[in-house]
Amino acid sequence: MITDPWFYAVAIPAVLLMGLSKSGFGAGFGALATPLLALAVPVPQAAAIMLPLLLVMDGFGVKALFQQRDRALIRLLLPAGLLGTVLGTLSFGVLAPKVVAGIVGALTLAFLAQRLLFPPRADSQPPPKWLGFGLGIASGFTSFVAHAGSPPVSAYVLPLRLAPITYTATMATFFAAINLSKWLPYAWLGLIDVRNITTSLVLVPLAPVGVWVGVKLVPHIRPVLFYRLVYAGMFLTGVKLLWDGLR
Repeated sequence: MITDPWFYAVAIPAVLLMGLSKSGFGAGFGALATPLLALAVPVPQAAAIMLPLLLVMDGFGVKALFQQRDRALIRLLLPAGLLGTVLGTLSFGVLAPKVVAGIVGALTLAFLAQRLLFPPRADSQPPPKWLGFGLGIASGFTSFVAHAGSPPVSAYVLPLRLAPITYTATMATFFAAINLSKWLPYAWLGLIDVRNITTSLVLVPLAPVGVWVGVKLVPHIRPVLFYRLVYAGMFLTGVKLLWDGLR
């Protein structure tokens, strides 16, 4: 088990942020969790420690929200996301995690800039499905490498202007399946070991806390404020990931 106090100083807020993100409240902030952990341990180890915690959070989130998911959207995005995890497995060790982080950060900030400079009109058409499939692949790939899959897929889902509870339930279902699919590849790549699993078990009691708080808040938050929080989370995530890629 990791015993370094500095690790837990960053791990505890990282797990709570991820839990809030899993509930949809503050969606986007969860992509900060692995970079936070990477302040204390290497990125691959940070991703391996977070994976069991993600599975616990996914269980709570899906149990609470599964019936509110957008089924058609899941049918579009999930095959693409799973293809992305396959690409992540095959390219693991070829692309440095900081390169992936920088690319995700730059694309996230570009999406936000486009939304601010050219806000969608009420009568604007939803983005095409081929774009959703492509961003679903990108989401699966970046989720596999650094658990940073939220920004790419959000760039497609946010313009659809779903109700907050539908958005939250759809993202919870999508990432539950994606995270479950990572377990065997992570073990095959040697990222799952006794030290990482033991450390994850120490942090498990924190996993449902952020999810529970967020699930209680989402139904009571106004859609305008909800999406402002989502954009704020994506902005902070984009800046942090881009910084990680450039330094």
